[in-house]
Amino acid sequence: MELTCRPLTLHLRDTFTIARSSVDTEEVLVVEVDDGGVRGRGEGAPVAYWGESVAGMAGAVAADGRALLGDDLRDVEGIARRLRAWDGPQGAKMALDGAVHDWVGRRYGQPVWRLLGLDGVLPPTSFTIGIATVEETVARVRRAPGFAVYKVKVGGPADLERLEAIRSVTGARLRIDGNEGWTFDQARELLPRLRELGVEMVEQPFPAGDLDSFARYRELPDRLPVYVDEGCRDLASVPAVAGYADGIVVKLAKCGGIREAQRMLAAAAALDLRVMLGCMIESPLGIAQAAQLGPLADLIDLDAHLLIADEPFTGLGLDAGRVVLPDAPGLGVEPSGGAA
Repeated sequence: MELTCRPLTLHLRDTFTIARSSVDTEEVLVVEVDDGGVRGRGEGAPVAYWGESVAGMAGAVAADGRALLGDDLRDVEGIARRLRAWDGPQGAKMALDGAVHDWVGRRYGQPVWRLLGLDGVLPPTSFTIGIATVEETVARVRRAPGFAVYKVKVGGPADLERLEAIRSVTGARLRIDGNEGWTFDQARELLPRLRELGVEMVEQPFPAGDLDSFARYRELPDRLPVYVDEGCRDLASVPAVAGYADGIVVKLAKCGGIREAQRMLAAAAALDLRVMLGCMIESPLGIAQAAQLGPLADLIDLDAHLLIADEPFTGLGLDAGRVVLPDAPGLGVEPSGGAA
């Protein structure tokens, strides 16, 4: 078996600003496994606020990847157990896990979603609008027509003005994401107007460790449902969230891959938590990994490949605001231009 990895730089169409940072490019790690004449690919995105980097992920894969994969790539559950026990970067786990799932699907000639027993049909994805001026916010919505849902990053200046401007040009559903950028007082003050504007949920309004604000918010009348992103990493963190929020955001870059995400989805269902399936800035390869589980999620936020100018992989479709999974084996995406 051959195992290789390489960094891939993604260039964003617009500067992407959230409450804590702005970026024009992002790096991801592409991992390839080749065994028995079958090649599988996976992608991992670093979680920067945990101190992860693509260089660190590549070093970890080079050092431990071969041992983690073992001698039989068909042993997906055994590989998943080793990845969970490994103290390496979560983004590296995501890449290795994705490559294994792609390899197995290609080996048996089936799409991963079918091997998981799913129908491959996803709910509509939201399209993300980063923090910008009111004018630029409206321009970005107009440049991305046809989506049933927009997710608006908040936590900067003029949050309410931006949302009002968006509502003036679209009747689409609205979600907001604070990326830990609000205080309880800000949320309480904005809540009545947010409801009037038809905002349907708020993602991570407060810092992950500020459980007091989450508890106080939970007591507000007519509050919006809260989904926890930065405060929910993997399966072990799900039960606690049930005590102070309405849902979780599952991202493969945080939890380490498809198998761990599947466990989180099952736990959320048992705890009566709703699930948004989300992403970091990723190429179509990384998005395809998460999208395999899309039929199990309540909400979908898998649009990062639509925010980048590059197209390093092809195969994913988009129809009326829904990510469309191909019927091709594995993850269903190929390098652009047909490269091996």
